[in-house]
Amino acid sequence: MNDLVGAALAARLAAFAPFSKFLVGCAIEAADGRIFTGCNVESASYGLTMCAERVAVFKAISEGLRGAVRVCVAADTDAPTPPCGACRQWLWEFAGDCEVILANLSGEKARWRMRDLLPAPFDARMLGSGEPA
Repeated sequence: MNDLVGAALAARLAAFAPFSKFLVGCAIEAADGRIFTGCNVESASYGLTMCAERVAVFKAISEGLRGAVRVCVAADTDAPTPPCGACRQWLWEFAGDCEVILANLSGEKARWRMRDLLPAPFDARMLGSGEPA
């Protein structure tokens, strides 16, 4: 199992999911090899729940990272669990067309490019303020 998958699986164990019991971990790899992790954090008001992918993005940004080369999302499911729509948007804006690895407890199950998960992204081009991530 590679380091990124292992980091996502480890982050999953820190998830705060008292309502759904659905633990998700995410690991983001920077170009220099650093890895930033996040886990899902639930609220009794489900709309305030934060997905593992966004927690990892926010954590990486707060540590000064701008952009990433790979992301891994890990959950305890038979089929790969891809990022939700909101997380796809954040990942696109943060890391552009990065590689996304989907894993379960036994390891890697699938690999995608962000362009395949979010084929028509909304980004800075639509705002007239620059190039996409």
